[in-house]
Amino acid sequence: MSCSPFDLKDFLLQELADPQRLQVEAHVQACRSCRLELDRLRLTQTALSCLRDEEIPQRIGFVSDKIFEPSRWRRWWAALHGSAGLGFASAAMLSVALIVSVATRPAPAPRVAETAKTVSDDEIRQRIERAAAAIDARYAQRTEQLVKDIELRDREERRASRAMDEMQIDYLQRNLQAANRRQYVASVSDGGPR
Repeated sequence: MSCSPFDLKDFLLQELADPQRLQVEAHVQACRSCRLELDRLRLTQTALSCLRDEEIPQRIGFVSDKIFEPSRWRRWWAALHGSAGLGFASAAMLSVALIVSVATRPAPAPRVAETAKTVSDDEIRQRIERAAAAIDARYAQRTEQLVKDIELRDREERRASRAMDEMQIDYLQRNLQAANRRQYVASVSDGGPR
């Protein structure tokens, strides 16, 4: 962990601008812990640069690879599934199913005119009044709850205000008593009360 204002790795990799680089150099000269950290980073960079580059193998062969080869049945299914014959057979079966479905469908029944139920104006008015009453009841309940919450909050604020006033009065009384004691002590030291 370094106390440098910039990352020492950025400094080591020469990713800092010139003013920042100069600032880090000055800091490293003065700070022992940052100088040690920078030395560690340089040692790590040197060790990594000494390693030779190796290409990562693309595939590693195992003795158990033969176990994971697909079976004959799976190879046959993959060959059939990948061929165009399976797609053609599926399309042909779907076409035959559609033709049979259309041919065997019964003729639609003639539509009979549906008679709409008429609702009287009185019934509509009653439904509206019931809905309005339910909404009014919900609003009244919510308003009642809000009034209770406000009253509770007001009581708590008044209680807190009273406690604060009592604390201020107590503080002022203590200050007054201390001032009176200082005045008394000052008058006694001057030669007694006058």
